[in-house]
Amino acid sequence: MGSAAAEVLSERASNKLVGIRFLEYLKGSSVSFKTHQAIVLIVTFLAYASYHATRKTTSIVKSVLDPQSSSNLGFNFWLVTNHTHSTLSSNLGDGWAPFNGSDGTLLLGQLDVAFLAVYAFGMYFSGHFGDRCDLRIFLTIGMVGTGVFTSLFGLGFWGNIHNFYYYLLVQMVAGLFQSTGWPSVVAVLGSWFGKRKRGLIMGIWNAHTSVGNIAGSLIASAMLGYGWGWSFLVPGLIMSFLGFVVFVILPVSPDLAGVEEDDYTCPKKTGDDVTESLLRQDTPPAQEKEKAVGFLEAWKIPGVAPFAFCLFFAKLVAYTFLYWLPFYVSHTAIDGKYLSSETSGSLSTLFDVGGVLGGILAGHISDRLNARAITAASFMYCAIPALFFYRTYGHISLLVNGTLMFLTGMFVNGPYALITTAVSADLGTHKSLKGNSRALATVTAIIDGTGSIGAAIGPLLTGYISAKSWSAVFTMLMGSALIAGLFLTKLVVSEVATKIEESRSSRVPERSLDV
Repeated sequence: MGSAAAEVLSERASNKLVGIRFLEYLKGSSVSFKTHQAIVLIVTFLAYASYHATRKTTSIVKSVLDPQSSSNLGFNFWLVTNHTHSTLSSNLGDGWAPFNGSDGTLLLGQLDVAFLAVYAFGMYFSGHFGDRCDLRIFLTIGMVGTGVFTSLFGLGFWGNIHNFYYYLLVQMVAGLFQSTGWPSVVAVLGSWFGKRKRGLIMGIWNAHTSVGNIAGSLIASAMLGYGWGWSFLVPGLIMSFLGFVVFVILPVSPDLAGVEEDDYTCPKKTGDDVTESLLRQDTPPAQEKEKAVGFLEAWKIPGVAPFAFCLFFAKLVAYTFLYWLPFYVSHTAIDGKYLSSETSGSLSTLFDVGGVLGGILAGHISDRLNARAITAASFMYCAIPALFFYRTYGHISLLVNGTLMFLTGMFVNGPYALITTAVSADLGTHKSLKGNSRALATVTAIIDGTGSIGAAIGPLLTGYISAKSWSAVFTMLMGSALIAGLFLTKLVVSEVATKIEESRSSRVPERSLDV
């Protein structure tokens, strides 16, 4: 039996990823479980940050592609008063066909909705495949594919391409590849981290969304001076490189990484107990193998539907800001002045900085209260006055605009981050599944896929409504935040009732002692 165990260990060692082997070579010993966890956190953080960095580029470039919209004063002011980027001014002062016509804003909105519609559609299938294949390979393909098609959009600049359907097709295929990301990274993370402090850990980890948006904004804004094509090419190349990093070093789960459960949760075993455990894990009986949860079965898990529909409206708000905030800022007079496209893109990062804090706070509060629905609903309701104040008073000064933008980002992205991370992971390992862990990607895909439909509708409606009134856009966003909170009403009532019952139960022993 000892030789059999040695053979199993030898086989697992030979299956280790190249990156893990290299780390072990440098370290001179095997990589511990905690080190594996750190690798998972860092690699998945960078991976999904790159997904958001490539999404953010479109919002930064919009004002360059469509400077002749009905609200073009901000961009024209920049061209007249700034001459630093003379090449950009001479080449793109009139925008880029076909987006520089009277319907330019509408066409840009159609690109957004095409991307997000395919993204949402692909999300449901990505979750299905993610629970049934090697997530490392699946994630690598998605990242490299996204990087390639993001770069292809930028190549339209050098290829002098003015056909709308070229950009539409590229965005749709990019959206399909983008849908591989979220179910994969959440499923990998859920395999390595239990429920204890999951909200806080994932709240901090979910900063990748805002970090990616910020990085994408800064990179795209910096590249605008060399031509808008670079704003797509550079993020695309970075993402493709990180896809290669995922391929060589990301351990999908403790079992596949060869890390024994006994090493980190159970007392040490010796002798034949270790041998038997190794052989049992290496060749599990067919009847003990977990069967991936079906799509309809996942919808029936308690809490999945309410959180999915809540996220529909939460992402409608968040993605409207993601795609239109830099455009809105550059076309709105702040303290009587219009900002350049670069400055608007940089200022818009404050929304994402607020989102980082919001995600961490939402995760920490929900852990302390053990109340995900109460936390998410409270943040959504607080987002309503934040949106109102930003629209009403954001024009006063840069300081006021930045402060209100930060607060809005905190309340909008807080519940969005909580639902797509800790809530999805909790529901993917719900007690109704009886220990079956092969539902994480499917549940995550259902929740985020449903949310992504809202993410597609928000920017599309904004493209139509903003041409008439930005005040109407903010009214739509405030209404969406309200509906998002209302979808969690039943879960909130249940959590409140549970808290009341726990409070009453905790006082019963004290009364008994007094008697």
